[in-house]
Amino acid sequence: MRLPAELCVVVPCFNERGNVAPMVAKLAAALGDLAWEVVFVDDDSPDGTADAIRRLAAADPRIRCIRRIGRRGLASAVIEGALASSAPMMAVIDGDLQHDETALRGMLAKLQGGGADVVVASRFAAGGDADGMSSRRRLALSNLAIWLATFMLGTRLTDPMSGFFMMPRALFERLAPRLTGQGFKILLDLLLSSPARLRVAEVGTHFRPRTAGESKLSPLVLLQFAALLVDKALGGLVPLRFLSFALVGAFGVLVHLAVLWTLGHAGVGFLAAQTMATLVAMVANFQLNNVITYRDQRLRGGRLWRGLVLFMLVCAIGAAANIGIANALYAGGQAGRTPAGALGAVIGVVWNYAMSATLVWGRPARWR
Repeated sequence: MRLPAELCVVVPCFNERGNVAPMVAKLAAALGDLAWEVVFVDDDSPDGTADAIRRLAAADPRIRCIRRIGRRGLASAVIEGALASSAPMMAVIDGDLQHDETALRGMLAKLQGGGADVVVASRFAAGGDADGMSSRRRLALSNLAIWLATFMLGTRLTDPMSGFFMMPRALFERLAPRLTGQGFKILLDLLLSSPARLRVAEVGTHFRPRTAGESKLSPLVLLQFAALLVDKALGGLVPLRFLSFALVGAFGVLVHLAVLWTLGHAGVGFLAAQTMATLVAMVANFQLNNVITYRDQRLRGGRLWRGLVLFMLVCAIGAAANIGIANALYAGGQAGRTPAGALGAVIGVVWNYAMSATLVWGRPARWR
């Protein structure tokens, strides 16, 4: 009879079909006779990742697959995978084989020794390396994240963007309701969500080059990381998705004013310039929100164009208010060209958020 799992390894994945079998083999070799299980959480990968997992699971009951339809995101995948297990200890590891799974036994020993609440496998701690980072850009993003996390935590954490860590499942369950569940980096979310400061231990780990699949890291990850820090700094009073939308909206205001200024210096009348600036800012806001704010509900292909058309239509009322109020203020001499344009643009941003949350991306936005 198979013993209950002592350790659950959660592997969030998307388009990692070629890495599934090697991952299972490496886990089996590293964990040996330890009672373990692995839960792959697949975000409906089009490359057949879920099928590859299930073929292995048919012959090995330690392997499990959660295939998510209509939901996407590493953080929420980790939450679902961890809560699907009854093992007393849970670990999170990326599905791209870049993390060194041989560190798992040492991490488990540290936890069982009682000296830490969370053990992080760090690329930058003593004995670790970041050889697998494919570019200076990735290293620069990590260094900036380290600085931001150190500022927020008040303590040094050498690798806050690590996707490789271990903790008691009971502790994870207690913190789960406090998590944002958005973005790609859940470790810092866990540390900042705890009412009491968690004891964190780090072990150096080798970060391998990727052998299959594609890297998910981009500057957008750092933007989400920064939004998470702001969310935690505000105590969760302002929803993370709204913070993201507000950031995009602020950029849209800058786009609007830049177009307004450019057209004004080209001799275009204010009403025409305000109208054109509004349209350009609306398109910019739609595209950025599709990539950042609603990344987990991202529109593609034909749905992208339909979404853009719908966005333009449902924002028509907001645009009319934008243009009308701005023009009235300017024509009445109550505000100059730029202040009047800015106020009109802000009105448009508020209306755009209300519409996008319920209509454009197809379902009500998850505020948490």
